[in-house]
Amino acid sequence: MKIIAMIPARYSASRFPGKLMQDLGGKPVITRTYQATVNTSLFDDVIVVTDSQIIFDEIQNIGGHVMMSKKPHECGSDRIAEAVENLDVDVVINVQGDEPFTEVDSLKKLIQVFKEDTQHQIDLASLMVHITDQDEIKNPNTVKVVIDNNNVALYFSRSPIPYPRDESVDVKYYKHKGVYAFRKQALMDFYHLPMLTLEAAEKLEQLRYLEYGKRIKMVETTVEGVEIDTPEDLERANKLWK
Repeated sequence: MKIIAMIPARYSASRFPGKLMQDLGGKPVITRTYQATVNTSLFDDVIVVTDSQIIFDEIQNIGGHVMMSKKPHECGSDRIAEAVENLDVDVVINVQGDEPFTEVDSLKKLIQVFKEDTQHQIDLASLMVHITDQDEIKNPNTVKVVIDNNNVALYFSRSPIPYPRDESVDVKYYKHKGVYAFRKQALMDFYHLPMLTLEAAEKLEQLRYLEYGKRIKMVETTVEGVEIDTPEDLERANKLWK
């Protein structure tokens, strides 16, 4: 299999504009993410795909592989799909540009899903982390995932799911980490299918895959890292980097 990593990098993030060019230990966040992904040595290629000339120039200046989006996109999957449409690849790993602490073991587990799936029953793989903090479970910025007995995703939501009507039941809650691995065909299907109601309501692109019957294999990891969505997250990331 030919496996590449794509890092979608939009400059004007709604909650923290310009966050990918903010300083993290002396280099921009996007540079840290790109270099960390390259340093895993897991991929045939690592490519940043962006709508920003600033980010394009930054990655190019460090000798990285970067592509400019040809048109505006609503989500990272669309941005990646446009970039890989004419590339000869089998599996694409989507590494979020604001997750500079993504590490080797988690990415290996995602790749292993496809190596073991010889019948091509899995369309995507993604990561989840067991969470117990009630504030995090209730936080709409923390996306939760419910899985079946085979760790295949049943639903993703910003709401706390499942709802604990019977509090005596030992329910486990999982936070979805936005690192995806796609079969190229699943990604291209996504790109050419319109958004449906669930995705529009929750603003979660992974719901489009479920609404069209794609199978998402969830892989549990204990490494949570830091997703940089706010200035406070960036402050925490800098402390962790030190």
